[in-house]
Amino acid sequence: MLSPLLSNIFMDRLDQYVEKQLIPKYSFGKRRAENKAYKAVLKQREKHKRHKNWVRVKELENIAQKMPSKDNYDPNFRRLHYIRYADDWLLGFSGSKKEAQVIKVELANYLQTELKLRLCEGKTLITHARSERARFLSYEVEVLHADTQHERRGQRAINGVIGLRVPKDKMQAKMRKYMTKGKPIHRAELIHCSDFDIVSQFQSEYRGFVQYYMQAYNVYHMYAVKRVMEVSLAKTLACKHRTTVNKIFRKHKVTAETRDGVYRVLQVRVEREGKRALVAQFGGIKLARSSDAEIDEAPKEVFHTRSQLVDRLLRNVCELCGADVQGVEMHHVKKLKDLSRSGRRHKPEWMVRMIAMRRKSLAVCVECHYKIHSGLYDGACVC
Repeated sequence: MLSPLLSNIFMDRLDQYVEKQLIPKYSFGKRRAENKAYKAVLKQREKHKRHKNWVRVKELENIAQKMPSKDNYDPNFRRLHYIRYADDWLLGFSGSKKEAQVIKVELANYLQTELKLRLCEGKTLITHARSERARFLSYEVEVLHADTQHERRGQRAINGVIGLRVPKDKMQAKMRKYMTKGKPIHRAELIHCSDFDIVSQFQSEYRGFVQYYMQAYNVYHMYAVKRVMEVSLAKTLACKHRTTVNKIFRKHKVTAETRDGVYRVLQVRVEREGKRALVAQFGGIKLARSSDAEIDEAPKEVFHTRSQLVDRLLRNVCELCGADVQGVEMHHVKKLKDLSRSGRRHKPEWMVRMIAMRRKSLAVCVECHYKIHSGLYDGACVC
């Protein structure tokens, strides 16, 4: 995509301005000052401990747990943080709202005078991180606070930690694609596809949406999305075979071992003589936060194409040399545009074939597959 690259080139001047001028100006002080009221309560607790007044000790501990240990309004401590992706950026500021408004004005003046850009007042908002949530790259960003969450040492664990959330409206928008009048509905455009392709299509859409939000601490709320898509999938299969949803669940609901553990999934198996069966299943993804999950810039949208993958595999015909073989293998590429990029003097026939078919996969025999990966294939293709 060219747009993020051009944005990075153009917005680099903004990065330099924020990092070299705004952040040094609005970041000072080593640590926040101690909260004097909090320290006084702890001293009282120690006093009553010496007198073995355990009831009062417990009361003081409960009071201290509801107080910040540091001075949140320390005038000698400020921090400014900055992050940007393409033309979306977010500033995190530890300070007063008045100072945040001054920073916003300085940024607006710089963008207007130096980059000839104007801030959109409707989107450039100042939000309180604890009571409100900022929106960045389709995530909701907030500062977590819970006095009841403790670590092993008994200290409060998550207060002041940045948390990411799945926006409720994003989940509702995803569910609406599979619903009519508030109820899951079948997808008529998929009825003429094989069961394998239908299940694979639903799983691709579900997996792409869930994996984008794996860094959100409320990703378990995705169960509602899963349930709506699961019922829509069952209704699509029921409509295709002219049967009931309950019969579809009884036929295809199985317990399967997945990468994330053992789950109940909707599964379709296509048996092949002398080869391992083709398996497509819906579900089997652990809905738990993963701090090291890799995400793209936006949830992937999967659009249906009548590729009929099962038919291509069962045909046992190499799509390059046309040979009839006992079994074919699938050659995959990540992106079609990588095949047609400029600068390549000569394209092998398998590339030409994939570009013409507009498919990222090619069913080939073992010999052709070996030649492709070794860079030796340049034979004729079957038109």
